[in-house]
Amino acid sequence: MRFRALIFSRTAGFRHEECIAHGTAAIEELGARAGFGVDATEDPAVFSDAGLAGYDVVIWLSTSGDVLDDEQKAAFERYIRAGHGYAGIHSASGTEYDWPWYGGLVGAYFRDHPGRINPQFQTATIVVEDRRSAATKGLPARWTREEEWYSFRSNPRRDVDVLLSVDERTYDPRGYSEPDGSPPMGDHPIAWCHATGRGRAWYTALGHRSETYADASFARHLLGGILWAAGRF
Repeated sequence: MRFRALIFSRTAGFRHEECIAHGTAAIEELGARAGFGVDATEDPAVFSDAGLAGYDVVIWLSTSGDVLDDEQKAAFERYIRAGHGYAGIHSASGTEYDWPWYGGLVGAYFRDHPGRINPQFQTATIVVEDRRSAATKGLPARWTREEEWYSFRSNPRRDVDVLLSVDERTYDPRGYSEPDGSPPMGDHPIAWCHATGRGRAWYTALGHRSETYADASFARHLLGGILWAAGRF
């Protein structure tokens, strides 16, 4: 077995039930095909030095809200600083807003998405910015998808390696936060990675809809991100 991954999907806010169920099954299948072990939990008690010791990467799958207590946060910080990996999917960026270290790890916090004055799910074009990454290998230079397009409270570009950005000219990016639509980001990263001390962090905003996890191109993106975060690429 090449490595072990832990899926963590606890929610204390909005719950993407189908995303979590289908995402967990998809990652387990990826592990079976690629030769890595996968466990899944919503129990925060695993976030201890002993509980995390057997894992190379922890995948935060559509988590939300405040999901760890102070001792568990400290254990996860030690885990990453010891050289392990974090992979965040979709609403992982809508998690632990009051934990600055986590904000730096995930790269940017979720702000909002379309849905008040325009469709929540829209077809748009993704620009593949970094073709060298395991998470972008085999993707077309411009990748058209239907998704719930997240906007973020800040632009992470200066602190991360942006892998994917969404072309806001190809959909209506006005968000849900304000009555007449919160403003577009302009420069709009949606997937990225970065080193954090000895550890690694990878995040993708994609993955809201359950059918996304059955899509072969998204599966390659997801697998590549997990492998990178686990230090296997």
